[in-house]
Amino acid sequence: MTHRLLVVPALALVSLGLSPPSKPVIVVKAFTAAPGVELPYDLKLMQTQLVAELKVMLGKDFDIASEPPATSEGTIYTLDGEIKAWRPGNAAKRLLVGMGSGRESSDIQYQVTNGSGNKVVDRQDTIRTNFYSQGAGSTGTLAHPVAQKIADRIRDAKLK
Repeated sequence: MTHRLLVVPALALVSLGLSPPSKPVIVVKAFTAAPGVELPYDLKLMQTQLVAELKVMLGKDFDIASEPPATSEGTIYTLDGEIKAWRPGNAAKRLLVGMGSGRESSDIQYQVTNGSGNKVVDRQDTIRTNFYSQGAGSTGTLAHPVAQKIADRIRDAKLK
């Protein structure tokens, strides 16, 4: 009985041609490295990881993609950035001192632009790897903390 009650309103909406409003889209571009910055990581792979991380962190409010959608009724934002500096950290310091010292870190400049090309988020931050993990994978462990920082900045900007 309750299933019928749910199906009737859904059919009524479909017959009226109403569709749920589309979410804004954030297109994540591959980050680049500043001239002279040597990274041991694959930045194209980092783009894929950032898309996955941001889907988890912002997926309720935004569609996250690595390429612009062919058609979109909503707002499209573009996230791109540059790694300005990278420090590998110090394994001996991590081992002997502990407590998060000696972690890998990067200085990143990133921006989110709207469809008109206006910057709605423009930041430079220092990102450190997670306290509990070091040097794993072909992008290290920077993708998660980078995504966390960017997601926080996007939430602060109250994009819609």
